[in-house]
Amino acid sequence: MTKASMPLKIILKSMERFKTFIKNEIVFTLALVLAISSSFVVTPSTEYIDYIDFKTLALLLGLMLIVQGLKSCGLLDSLVTTLVKRISSKRSLAFVLVSLCFFTSMLITNDVALITFVPFTIMVLALCDDSRFSIYLIVLETVAANLGSMFTPIGNPQNLYLYSISGIEVGEFLKLMLPYTSLSYIALLVAIYFVDNEPFGGSYSALPDSKAEKLPLVVYLALFAFCILTVLHIVDYRIMLVVVIVVIAIMDRRLLLKADYILLLTFVAFFIFIGNMKNIPAISDFLNSVVAGREVYVSVAASQVVSNVPAAMLLSGFTDNLKGLIIGTNIGGLGTIIASMASLISYKYYCKISGSNQKLYMGKFTIVNLVFLAILLVAYMI
Repeated sequence: MTKASMPLKIILKSMERFKTFIKNEIVFTLALVLAISSSFVVTPSTEYIDYIDFKTLALLLGLMLIVQGLKSCGLLDSLVTTLVKRISSKRSLAFVLVSLCFFTSMLITNDVALITFVPFTIMVLALCDDSRFSIYLIVLETVAANLGSMFTPIGNPQNLYLYSISGIEVGEFLKLMLPYTSLSYIALLVAIYFVDNEPFGGSYSALPDSKAEKLPLVVYLALFAFCILTVLHIVDYRIMLVVVIVVIAIMDRRLLLKADYILLLTFVAFFIFIGNMKNIPAISDFLNSVVAGREVYVSVAASQVVSNVPAAMLLSGFTDNLKGLIIGTNIGGLGTIIASMASLISYKYYCKISGSNQKLYMGKFTIVNLVFLAILLVAYMI
């Protein structure tokens, strides 16, 4: 290779990496383009700083770091391994794994629940070699994580954001989402009933033994409780974030690199875009007229196209009915594969399985999601 061709090779590699980044972070890219485009209409100034909800960003970062700590000490792996080794039928396996996704997502977010349990599920299902059961179970886990996470303010990013700006109390938030969460779990139990109650047919001896490290576990659980005090408006978010970062740095500073900083930058970009749109009277008036009185339906529809986190952020600037957005964006996480970006996590894991059938997966995913979406929309209308 000549010296002259070296710069060209470097440029081509850089372009390929850039294209891969755009593909993997399409929501961030969209948010950045919108923020930059809107800045040509509304001249950048110090007012941009006022657009940003630093409390939401601090809570997101703090929770992400703490959850990484809990994962690193083996808590979740130990929990799922212990439970799975006690069961013998496919239906029981589905009940345990789907329930774990549903209930843990309330505290560790839907993304982390799927990142934790779907790879474990794939490892377990490799023992029985049943592709149709594998698809149905992974789809149910994905639906469970998206529905369980809607119950709490910390279950997913859009909940944390809408809870933060709405000013409602935790009890009020839980009361608002309890009927939908309860109905969702009942529907999941019905869906699990359709799994054959036959012996699993695999040996769990291949599963690794996992025990949680006690000291780190205690520290990270204490940090989690401290973070909840900020959610309850007891501890200032700035104090919480400093404490979390310092303790994490002492315990394992490598965890500081594992937070989803792209998600935080996505929020910042959307904050700027929304703030600019509110300062353009024609656009602001139009969006207000479209959203007003139709918050749930508009947010469900918007989530199908741009996913529920961006939908929550975009629509929140044009209505005071934030409770409607909370309901709509949570229900709206069902439907298309991009309605909740967490759903893509499961899909990517499934595609890595040898002999995976993407078309069959997408077909089952869409049918199951539409059924659950219809159930919850009917419940809302009633």
